[in-house]
This record gives sequence, structure tokens and C-alpha cells, in this order.
Amino acid sequence: MKKLVLPLSLMVPVLVFSQTKKRDTAKVTDIEEVVFQKKVTGQTSDMTTVKISAKDAQNVASISGGIEGIIKTLPSVNSNTELSSQYMVRGGNYDENLIYINDIEIYRPFLIRNSQQEGLSIINPDMVSTVNFSAGGFEPRYGDKMSSALNIYYREPEKFEVSGEGSLIGGRLTTGFATENKKLTAIFSGRYRNTNLVLNTLNEDTDFNPKYYDFQSYINYHLSPKFTMSFIGYYSKNDYEMIPKERSVDFGSLQRPINVTVNYAGREDDKYKNMMGTFSMNYKPSEKWRFTLDSFAYQNREREYYSIASAYILQTFDPITGNPVTSYDAGGQIESARNDLFVRTYGTQFRTRFSPNVNTDIEVGFKYEKENLKDLTNEWKLVDSAGYSTPIPVDDPRLGNISDLKLFYSIAGKNHIQPTRLSAYAQYSQKFFWGASKVFVNAGARVAHWSFNNETIFSPRAQFAIKPDWDTDMLFRLSGGIYYQAPFYKEIKDLEGNFNSNIKSQRSIQVIMANDYEFQMYDRPFKLTTEAYYKKMDNLIPYYMDNVRIRYTGKNNATGYAYGIDTRLFGEFVPGVDSWLSASYARVFENINGQGDIPRPTDQRFRFAMFYQDYMPKFPSMRVNLTLVYAMGLPTGAPVFTNPYTYQKTLPSYKRVDIGLSKVFIDPKSKDKAYGFWGNFEELTLGVQVFNAFNIRNTVSNQWITDATTSLMYPVPVRLTGRFFNVKLEFRIK
Repeated sequence: MKKLVLPLSLMVPVLVFSQTKKRDTAKVTDIEEVVFQKKVTGQTSDMTTVKISAKDAQNVASISGGIEGIIKTLPSVNSNTELSSQYMVRGGNYDENLIYINDIEIYRPFLIRNSQQEGLSIINPDMVSTVNFSAGGFEPRYGDKMSSALNIYYREPEKFEVSGEGSLIGGRLTTGFATENKKLTAIFSGRYRNTNLVLNTLNEDTDFNPKYYDFQSYINYHLSPKFTMSFIGYYSKNDYEMIPKERSVDFGSLQRPINVTVNYAGREDDKYKNMMGTFSMNYKPSEKWRFTLDSFAYQNREREYYSIASAYILQTFDPITGNPVTSYDAGGQIESARNDLFVRTYGTQFRTRFSPNVNTDIEVGFKYEKENLKDLTNEWKLVDSAGYSTPIPVDDPRLGNISDLKLFYSIAGKNHIQPTRLSAYAQYSQKFFWGASKVFVNAGARVAHWSFNNETIFSPRAQFAIKPDWDTDMLFRLSGGIYYQAPFYKEIKDLEGNFNSNIKSQRSIQVIMANDYEFQMYDRPFKLTTEAYYKKMDNLIPYYMDNVRIRYTGKNNATGYAYGIDTRLFGEFVPGVDSWLSASYARVFENINGQGDIPRPTDQRFRFAMFYQDYMPKFPSMRVNLTLVYAMGLPTGAPVFTNPYTYQKTLPSYKRVDIGLSKVFIDPKSKDKAYGFWGNFEELTLGVQVFNAFNIRNTVSNQWITDATTSLMYPVPVRLTGRFFNVKLEFRIK
């Protein structure tokens, strides 16, 4: 039987096709088949998926985290802060991305407002075997979010192992083992991080004490070749303490240079504690059937406490002499918050896959979740008459008639809900020949119901791919459907601090057209992927970008649309290692209450990124990896609680280069063996990471200050970290 290979290994599973042949002498007709090669953990038939090497994710120089750090170099992904592991995809915000570990959905902390509070990502790169990322148009088996799906699969160790890492900002220790018959495997990993040294590169006089640590485990027991049980455990604790003292920022223009100096009193003390446990049973009675039952529980406790008083002097300078102008403005504010959040989610999901033949897959799944949310909010801000924002009117004091003292805003709420969420999906996948062309189809739908707002949503989705019988290696893909943003804690909470039970799911109708072109250059494989997309959105909930926190208005009173084009060149620019270039152009607009289209706060526009790996040919143990990002500035939108149609200001472009240099002293692939004490090591690498190599002061957001003399509002930039040198030692013991 003749077999042809569809070379999609750079992005999607490799497909093997066998065409029909008639043998006249025996009068036997072979059955045409289109089959996958040997399946591995985490293999998916989703044609929108980009596969990312776990090794590349470990090597990338990134403050925020390995997996998310390398995802941010993909063309459809955007982020304007290196301190956060969160990202935005195709005009969506931070809350519109699905994240799975071993097909179990996980949650990020909810109250975090500044990127330096975030700490460790829940994904531990040292435990990862497979990374699947879809920027849209994903299968029905993934949940109800409008932007992207990231599915991480943890690995099973094959033998006893100990590995670790130590650097100036933290470390990790991982150990694993497998019994001789491979029935029992387990991997455990603990991490610690303190970014105080990195945060000290900020141009401000502030005492930081951020401490983050977590512990994860992944245990598998194979009762038989057909039946397996597994457990994932996760515990994380982030403590963030900040005592601001003074900050001075220069901004404005050459014709009108401005400086603001702020003095502070008070402190911020935040604590975030997350726990998760999942227990899974997998039963595969035959090659045709597979059953999976998952039970999961997630608990999150967050506390955000701060009381900070600040006073500022806003001063302009003579553009010729540089001397300060005598007229200046002064003011101050007090910010206070006592916010507590408790989230507990537990439930079970059942999935089954039936493959009647090698060309067909039918998958069905059901999920039950019980949610418990307790929210206590007491947050307010007092601004004096000169004000950081709009001044408070004061009558003529000579008449003895001073206006009432009013808070700029006050958010107070006490909410407790215990809703139930039900969901189900079904999808059908088929591989076949259409003439001489090879075709893949995936179609299905999911349905979900949430008892809090008594809403039921129906989401049909489809994917189609065709590989024509051409000499040029081309694959064309079309995907799309109706994608909802199912509301949760953030979306249902309005600007007054109350939960809105009338809130509805935001909806996005998506169409994605794509082309994969594989070719040889310099006798090495390359792949050029181009995707164009359009999203029509309604029932949108407008929001404000408060640094990295999304503050929703709690009302479905907007519509919108997004469009763009992404391209990525992937291949071996240097023999033996993968690198890529990414470029994208994207726009996203919203129309609030019929007032007209304005850019959403996540309007990306043009972006270019690169992930590049290299080594010295004569000294292959000397290695380098580089990440480069240029992204046009995001609209900050309006200051919180103001009219977004009145205030529109775009941040400066985000530009950053991170470099990782390493010397491999012991390499398991090397023929040279180490002896004595060093013979205990399987791998040993010493590296230097240069974060923000060109010391570019990027801006993450604006703080709005009002000049009482001119009634102008000035956006004062909130800057990010400067250049930082990190030393890292990695090892693996035999």
C-alpha cells in the first residue's frame, strides 16, 4: 500500500495518506485511509494550533515566564509589559484567553492590578512536555472565551531525575522518578522568585518586597495498558509589599517640558493564595474507544490592602534656558482599598472519543461546575482641588461657603453567589481525499448554561483544511464560528461594586483564513504561515485598562469588530535550532451606546517580534537566544470612571530586546564524558541574561494629573523596568 506524508510537523500533527489501488489479478480493492502517525501526549487534530517546543520555552530570556514569554513572540499575541505573564490576542484583553493543563481549565488571580504583583505563572516550564496554542477558530472542545486557547500537557519522567535552576531572581528544584515497569511515575517541582532587584531598576524611590513561591506535582499510575489514573496538585502563595517614597517623571514635549514630583506616605500589602487539585481516570478498552473522567477543585484567596497618600508638584520649564517657570500647580490624593476575594470552583467532566476507522473521530464531552464567590470590596480615592484628575469645585472661601468634600470615586460591595455552570460539546473530525487533494474537516458545537444569569449559549464551530496536489507544498485552512465570552467574577461586577445578574455573555462571530507554505532554503526546512481574520462582536461590556487590571462597566451596551493579518516565518535560520520572525497588523473598535466607533483599549495596530537562537559552529557549547519585540502603543482609553469618548491617548511604542547567553559545560548529547564529581551531572549550564538590553524605558499606562491653572489633564507615564543582568545556573543530575 503506497503511503504519502503530509509535512505539517512544524505546526500540526503529521498525516499519512494511502490512496486506493486496484489489483486486477486478485480482484481486491484496498480501502483508502488517512491516518495519524503514532500519537503522543498532547497531540491534537486542531488545525489552528501552533506547537511550541518546551525546550525553547525553557531557554527563552523572559522575566514573566518561559511559556508565556515565548508565546508573546507569536504574531497574533501582544503585551505591553514584561513583568506580566498575561497577554492579549487579536484585539482581545487579558481575560479572553483559555488556559488548560492536561485538558483542565485553570484560572489566574483576579484582583491583580499592577504587573509587578503577579509573580509566578501557574505553568512550570520544567514539567511541560507539549504546548498547543490557538489564536482563534479553535475546536468545540475548548471552552467559551473569545480570543485564544492554550493547552499545556505535563510530562511523565522515564527514570529518576533531579534538576534545578538558581538565579539572582529566584530558583526551582524538580525531581521525578519512574518505577522499573513504568507503572508509577511522579514529578514534583518547587519554585521561588523575588523580583526586588528587577523592580529596583524602576526610576522611583520605592521599597519593594515581592515574594512568590509555588509547588506542583504530577503523579500517574498505570493499572494496566488500558487504564490509567493521574493527579495534579498545585499550591501557590504570592506576597507583595510596597512602600512608595518619591517619584519624579519628566514628560511633555521639547516646546513644553513638564516634570511631576510625587511624595508618598503609606504602604501596600497584598496576598494571593491559589490551590488546585485534579484527579483523572483514563480508560482505553480498544483502539476505537477512549474514556476520560476528570474531577477538579480550584480555590483562590486574594487580599488587596493599601492606604497611600501622595502629594505632587507639577512644574513646567523654559524650553530655551531649562529653568523652572514660576507658575506651578500642587495637589494630592489619598487612595485606600480593603478588598477580599474568595473563589472556589469544583466539578467533574467526562469526555469520550470514538474512532470507527482511522479516518474518523467523534468526540463528546460534558462538564459540571459548582462555583462559590465571596467578594468584599471597599475602595475609594480622595482628590484635592488641584487634583490628579478632574478638580473638585470650591466656592469663594471669602464668603465662607466651601463646597462639600467629595470622593473622586467610591466602590463598595458585599457579594456572595453560588451558581452552577453546565456545558457540553460534540465534534466530528474526518480525513479524506477530494480527487487528488487531501482534506481535513472538523465541525461541532458546544452549549453552556449558567444559573446566575439563567443564560444558555450555543456555539457552533468548524474547521476545514485542504492540501492540493501541487508541486508546491501548500496547505489552505478556513475556520470560524460563534465564540462567547462567558461572564465570571470580573464581567459581572459593575463600577459600583455590585454583581449584575442581568449580564449576558459577550459574543464574537469569527472567520479565519490561513495558508501554510513549506519550503527548503539553504537545505533547511522553513514554513511561512499567513492568517487573515475578521471578528464581528456584540453584547460587549466596555472596560477600562487600569495598568493590567480590567475594570468592566458591568453593562452589555457596546458592539464592535476586529480585523487583521498575521504572518510568521519559522525554520532553522541556524542549522539544528528553531527560530522565527512574526509580524502582524490588527485593529479593534467598539461602539458604546451608539456614539460611534472608537479604538478599544487593546487596539494593537502594527507589531513585529523575533525569537532567534544561535551557537558558535566551532564551539557549539556557546549558545545565545534573543527575543525582540516592537509594538505600536496601545490606547490607554479614558481615566477610570470618565467618558472614553472625551479622553483618547495612545501610549508610546513598546520596544524591547532580551538576550540570553549560555555556556554548556556538560551536555547529554556530547560524546565527551565528565568524570569524578562532575560525572554525577547529566547537564550543567551557566548563563547570563540581559533583560532590556538597550535600557528602553517603556510605558505601561498613564496616570492622569490636572493642571488647575490651565484646566488641562496631563497623562503622566508609568514607566517599566530598565536594563538588568541576571546570572543563571541550570543543572540536571543523573
